[in-house]
Amino acid sequence: MSTRLYLTRHGETEWNVVHRMQGEMDSPLTELGAHQAESLKAVLDTVHIDVIYSSPSPRAMRTAEILRGEREIPLTSSESLMEMRFGIWEGHIHSEVQAHYPKQWDLFWNNPEEFAIANSETYAEVRTRALNLINEIIRKHSGKTLLIVTHTIVIKLLMAHFQGTDLKQLWKSTEIQPASLSRVDILGQTAKIVLHGDTSHYPLP
Repeated sequence: MSTRLYLTRHGETEWNVVHRMQGEMDSPLTELGAHQAESLKAVLDTVHIDVIYSSPSPRAMRTAEILRGEREIPLTSSESLMEMRFGIWEGHIHSEVQAHYPKQWDLFWNNPEEFAIANSETYAEVRTRALNLINEIIRKHSGKTLLIVTHTIVIKLLMAHFQGTDLKQLWKSTEIQPASLSRVDILGQTAKIVLHGDTSHYPLP
């Protein structure tokens, strides 16, 4: 029996709206972000979920709580699902970062393998911690249906792993919108991607 892995990003936050770097820092879900999570909940309510794992960031935990609703599903937080630590960039607007750190900004988007700034993680470090956790929980919950609530870069790195693509292609792949849904079915060493960044559940304008 395959292990079914659902992955979602937290709903839209106040800092997402103004393009402010979050990383380990946090901001609340917007009203739209909560609606995005509620719309995804309507889809996931039709799915039996055995366990939920979430980043401990409040924006992710709030999203996970909305998705769980009244169902008695175990919810576990893990720092391995935290967003990439952006170091000295955290809390700053994208345009400010780009203006003050143009070389590193270009590396961040176009050559992730080479990116590094003061007090930040590398993409490889995030990939290692996230994959170690995913492999552990797949072994622990083999044949079950799992929901992972996390962040953009974590999902992108995990999906790149399942697709077999390298870091250089990371930002050229499917965009991971707030509360979008990805699904990977895993059987042995084979991973089948069923959904990737799906937003068909989004609330109507």
